[in-house]
Order: sequence, then C-alpha cells, then structure tokens
Amino acid sequence: MKKVCVLVLAIVSFASCGPNGKWKKAAQNPNYIHRSVREVTDVMLHDIYSPPVASRIYAYITVAGYEAARNGDKHYISLAGQLNGLGQMPKPIPGKEYCYTLAASHAILVVGKILVMSEGRIESFHEQLMQEFKGTGMPDEVYQNSIEYGKLIADGILKWAGKDNYKQTRSLAKYDVQTDDATWKPTPPAYMKGVEPHWNDIRPFLLDSAQQFKPAKAVDFSSKPDSYFYKLALAVKDAGSHLTPEQTLIASYWDDNPFKVNTNGHTMFAIKKISPGGHWINIAGQACRKAKADYIRTAETYACLAAVIADSFINCWDEKYKSKVIRPETYINEYIDQSWMPLLQTPPFPEYTSGHSVVSNASAIVLSKTFGDNFAFTDSTETAFDLPARTFKSFKAAAAEASVSRFYGGIHYMPSIVNGITEGESIGRFGLSKLKTRK
Repeated sequence: MKKVCVLVLAIVSFASCGPNGKWKKAAQNPNYIHRSVREVTDVMLHDIYSPPVASRIYAYITVAGYEAARNGDKHYISLAGQLNGLGQMPKPIPGKEYCYTLAASHAILVVGKILVMSEGRIESFHEQLMQEFKGTGMPDEVYQNSIEYGKLIADGILKWAGKDNYKQTRSLAKYDVQTDDATWKPTPPAYMKGVEPHWNDIRPFLLDSAQQFKPAKAVDFSSKPDSYFYKLALAVKDAGSHLTPEQTLIASYWDDNPFKVNTNGHTMFAIKKISPGGHWINIAGQACRKAKADYIRTAETYACLAAVIADSFINCWDEKYKSKVIRPETYINEYIDQSWMPLLQTPPFPEYTSGHSVVSNASAIVLSKTFGDNFAFTDSTETAFDLPARTFKSFKAAAAEASVSRFYGGIHYMPSIVNGITEGESIGRFGLSKLKTRK
C-alpha cells in the first residue's frame, strides 16, 4: 500500500512540474493584470485625462478584467446585475481550456484601446504582452480560446459602456462662467473653463443617482471680514503662508493634478501627473503585491475599487456644479491679499466638496475591507514625479493625509475637506453593501 501511495505522489508531482504545469504557473502570474492596468494608466497620463474621465476608464477596464479572470475559480461570481446596466456576461464554453489571466489582460487592453486617444501606445504593449504569454509554452489552442473569450468579454463591456451617456455629454454646452461674486471663476495661469460640468449625467456604477449622498450645505458666501466664509478663507491663507516642510511635502505628494500648467514667458506647457483615482488604483496594486494576491483576487480588487471611485466622482461633481463655490485663490486675491498664491495650482472646477477627500476616503473604505483596517504599506506612486515614497499604517491614515493635503495646498476650505470625508465614506460603505464577488 505504501508503494502505491509513493507512486501516486510521484505521478502528481511530475504532472505539476511537467510542461503543462510549468506554463500554467507562469501564465497565471497576477503581474500580467497589474501591468495591463498600469499601461492604461500611463497612456491616460500621456493623454491628460480629467480625473472624472480617468475614473470612468478605470472602471470599465477593470470590470472587464474581473469578468474574464473570475472564471478561474468557481467561488467568484459575476458583477452582472450588480453594476447598473451590466447584463449577463459571456461564459466559457464547457470542455474548452482557457488561461484566464490571458483572457483578463486581453479584455483590459482591448477595452482600454477603445476608451483612450493614444490607442497605438496600448497596441504596442498589447502585442508584446501577448508574445510573453506565448512564451510560457502555452498550447496554441489554449491561447486562441483565451484570446477569443477575452474579446467576448471586452465587447460586452464596451456595449455596456456605450449606454452610460458619456457620448451625449460630449456635445452638451460648456460651463458658462457666472459673474456674481459668490461663484467659481477660472484661475491662473491657464484660466481653463470648468471641467466636466455635466458629469452628473453619467450613469453611476453602483449608486442609485448622482445625488444619492448629498453633502452638508456649502457655507454661505460673504465678503464681510466678520463672516464665517471670510474666516475660512483667512485660515487657508494663514496655513499656506506658514507651512512646515512636512506639510509642503504632503501637499505636493497628493497634488495629482493632471491639469498643472507651467509658464515660460508667453509659452505654457502641461506637467503630466497621475489623477487622484489613478493614485488609489496604484495603491491597490501595491497592496495586492504585498498581500501576494493571486490574479483573480487582484482583478477583483481593481474592479471593486474602480467602480466606487467612479461613483465618487459622479457624486462629488454633482455637488460641485450645483453649489459652484468660489476657490480660495480667487476669494483671497479679491478680498484679503491680492498677491497671495496657493502652494498648489488650483484645479479648473468649483471648490465644494473636495474631490480628493471624497475619492480617498471611499477608496480607504473599500481597501480596508479587502486587506484589513491596519494594513500598513509604502506608497511609491509619486517616485515617478521625483517625490519620495511615503509609508502609512493604514488606508484610512493615507486618506486622511490626502484629504488635509488640499488645505495645505491652498485649494480647499476646511468644510469641503471634512464634509468630503463623510461623503466619501458613505459612498464606500454603500458600494461594499452592493458588491458581492464570491459565493
């Protein structure tokens, strides 16, 4: 009996280390998912997408990745019927063998190519990645099955994306700058018009509506020195004029402003930076690597987070263009100090609420649920922009720092941050209550 058991073990061991087992181990590396998402991030960085538009792209590419990857484990279930408007996704054909990491990567990149401008950049990476999959020794039939399945998923996701009202918002009127003293005005140096004033028309992913988590009413405008609004603006000015080196670093680290413009004489040129949502997507990737998440859990993490981030922008932008609150830079220059400038360049949209506060705290809720409340990590996202990595004891701690960074940077009043935190946490908790990815 003992000899039989030894023989069986030897056969199993040989099979897992043989040609078939070897390619599977190589091809199921979650790094393929990470690299595919990162490639789309790099292209969005190059193309300079607004934070709301970037969040939409992240949601569709990562849901595509998850819907393909989840079939590698029968315990994972589809997001169809959970995400607004998402119908049943194509299923693998019984009896056929697939590499779901390949299918997921292919789906991410096919969707990404359609949703960005510089599709050629993604195409070059896509071809290279597919050759890497072939290089694992994967059988041709498995490769072809996986490519076909990934394409089916991508087609389904793109059909779903085409009905979210995005195309319709491209032809709507630009934001009409109002002349009254209380409302937002474009700021230097580029004086850009309001970005995405109709973003609340985009179909949410999980929320019932763009107004579902309406924040507390914005503080009433007043230019009187004894008013609350004046005091809030004065607090921004005073803080910005007495920043410590650490506060300056925090503000710069979380800047994440894709619209930053530098001037050289009469010439303006953009400085390309990652979006706030992209920063948290990157943090999710780092957390997955630290936790040694497999390819399915990695795809799951990206998709759940991206859907909540996208809804955070929809909810936040709804309030921004309803309250139209004036930015500190404009107010301070008009009523307090004509020469004052914030540390950070003011983004081109109304002030209330703080998008960083909403998105960061919604993200922290989702990632804390996934990895734990006390998951310590080092974020190296900004090293690409010559800023040192920062270590946090938890996602909540990182979100708190990201939120207050906007006060240090001189681009938000404190109520926008405080109320934005509450708004984001509410969206994050609601998203988790709606999402179910496992049986």
